[in-house]
Amino acid sequence: MRCGLLGEKLGHSYSPELHAFFGNYDYELFEVPPDQLGDFIRARDFQGLNVTIPYKTTMLAICDDLTEAAAAIGSVNTVVKQLDGSLLGDNTDAAGFEGMVWKSRMRILGRKCLVLGSGGASLSVQYVLRKLGAGEIVVISRTGEDNYTNLDRHRDASILVNTTPVGMYPNTAASPVDLREFPQCEGVLDLIYNPARTALLQQAEALGIPCLGGLYMLAEQARCAAQIFTGEVIPAIRTKEAYRALSRRKENRILIGMPGCGKSTVGQALAQRLDRPFVDCDQELERILEMPVGEYITHYGEEAFRAQETALLTQLGKASGLVIATGGGCVTRPENYPHLHQNGAIIFLERELSKLPKKGRPLSLRGSLQDMYTIRLPMYRRFADITVANDGPAETVAQTVEEAYEHFSD
Repeated sequence: MRCGLLGEKLGHSYSPELHAFFGNYDYELFEVPPDQLGDFIRARDFQGLNVTIPYKTTMLAICDDLTEAAAAIGSVNTVVKQLDGSLLGDNTDAAGFEGMVWKSRMRILGRKCLVLGSGGASLSVQYVLRKLGAGEIVVISRTGEDNYTNLDRHRDASILVNTTPVGMYPNTAASPVDLREFPQCEGVLDLIYNPARTALLQQAEALGIPCLGGLYMLAEQARCAAQIFTGEVIPAIRTKEAYRALSRRKENRILIGMPGCGKSTVGQALAQRLDRPFVDCDQELERILEMPVGEYITHYGEEAFRAQETALLTQLGKASGLVIATGGGCVTRPENYPHLHQNGAIIFLERELSKLPKKGRPLSLRGSLQDMYTIRLPMYRRFADITVANDGPAETVAQTVEEAYEHFSD
């Protein structure tokens, strides 16, 4: 059985990995430009499709038949080729978003909900919000009565849902709104799943607003689609299992700590344990700068080096499934935190100061190691999700890091 995801640009998609959890069928990415969509559909060289941007409403008119849900919502994200070759359009986004709401434990009943975006995903979100008894639903689009220039009219919104691609990989620094404009906001849901924590979600975290990204929705709608493709019942517990497994597989493990605390050694052991790529930031910077870090700092100064380091972390933070050993001073720039946090769990690797080597570490030689530690310790703690002592063999510490991560991610 040949299935897949239909969209215009799909380089970021996790769907093939998700569908591997749910069914024994081929699942491909069908990246089709608008001028070739007609030919793709006429060829009918598939048994089942998921549909994403920008074709969810387009498929509404293309399908020969629609399920009650798809017709009511006005959007199609799942298509099956029936025995006679006709196409049946369905919608599993609604079930996915409803699962996301229950996962978040946010209260919708009676709340004013602001939905950012008016495309196919927005239609599914609105359908579920109505079903759950939202008090008022306001759709914000680029044009129309309610748009991004008059958001002040809705400062009393309780729930905010982003259905736009703003903030999606690779443009992860963008955010559709500033949450400080909504002082009564009780919850933020972002349908984007790559990065795991968009700029919007990171601002929600900083403001203490409960929030959730779109990976759980993706997993639940994939389970529902797989049931349609295969005709088999797939228990709902499989969504939780798929979500947990995929989020752990994709999340970077990022090691921070003092120079010489063992980030590279433990990082390599952790990468081998997890069977994933390892990146040593200082080594990568030396490759980029074409000179040793110490020599670069001597010639151009620490500030110039930190700017180069931030540029590297900006790119590495967008990746998924890495083990990253950072430079000891990356925490001195607060702007590095969102880059690392968007797709990563940050682990502070502690080690006794007496065991920290100074040789080959230019900044460690400039003054008291104790003074450096005193200054940086609060910074390490602000960045860190997990703290682990490096007090044993690298393989043992790597195991401790991953056990601590599993507890953290639960």
